[in-house]
Amino acid sequence: MFTTTLSHPSPQFNQIPNDLFTAINQLKKELNAVILAHYYQYPDIQDIADFLGDSLSLSQQAASTNADVIVFAGVHFMAETAKILNPDKLVLLPDLEAGCSLADSCHPDIFAQFKAQYPDCIVVSYINCSAAIKAMSDIICTSSNAVKIVKQLPKDRPIIFAPDRNLGKYVMEQTGRELILWQGSCIVHEIFSERKLIQLKIENPRAEIIAHPECETAVLRHADYIGSTTALLKYCQQSSSNEFIVATEPGIIHQMEKVASTKHFIPAPAMNNCACNECPHMRLNTLEKLYLAMKFKQPEIILDTSIMIAALRPIQKMLELSR
Repeated sequence: MFTTTLSHPSPQFNQIPNDLFTAINQLKKELNAVILAHYYQYPDIQDIADFLGDSLSLSQQAASTNADVIVFAGVHFMAETAKILNPDKLVLLPDLEAGCSLADSCHPDIFAQFKAQYPDCIVVSYINCSAAIKAMSDIICTSSNAVKIVKQLPKDRPIIFAPDRNLGKYVMEQTGRELILWQGSCIVHEIFSERKLIQLKIENPRAEIIAHPECETAVLRHADYIGSTTALLKYCQQSSSNEFIVATEPGIIHQMEKVASTKHFIPAPAMNNCACNECPHMRLNTLEKLYLAMKFKQPEIILDTSIMIAALRPIQKMLELSR
């Protein structure tokens, strides 16, 4: 469920110029805008972005930008986070339907009831959640810093971890802490096939398997390295291996091929023959929609002030503990 109010742009596709890169760069100057893009975006969006990264690095960029307009090429919870950190700035999302299956799996009303069952718990919420869930949390984390943050929490306090159960299980294994898990998951990271992954490894015996911790345990146990998208990107640069099977959204492979052009990257296989390992929400954003969002200054992210104030505290705590 969206917690944002978003206004629809009028699709003036006849006004889209032939040279979108030049037109977008011109609009950036006119608006004093910054384009933030996630690694799971289409390659052309990645290439035009001012800052490219995972949820943690993009949150850090959003917190420090001097731009008047933030164009977030990602999904709605990311744009919401940027708005919470910049309440007086215009925050645009190229396609308002770019949601998140993981965020949608945690409805605020139901989560409030769940939280009430454990009144003494510290609530750690993965950043892949709505602004309303962030407002009910004590601290936010990302896949980059979840283990580090949980390790810093008081050992005599129980912890609720929401909404991703797979990341929560991974954090439990890495920290030795018992977590009360909300049973949410990401449709992309749950679709990888263990059987097909093993077969792919047999066909490519020299390839290392690298995986995002949102993947299910059955997939993670075959991984040579587990980390956030940024960590996976750094690892493939530093590893002596020349072949990698990549178990995360394949948009990151565009950057892997740029920073390690002599190496070979193979997307991990889904359970069937579809492109299910591509995030359907991330892929709703296109270069054309990004241009239109900037030209018409919409769809704009508008959040309730009380939610923004409540959600800001746990986000700031995350940024402090991540330094």
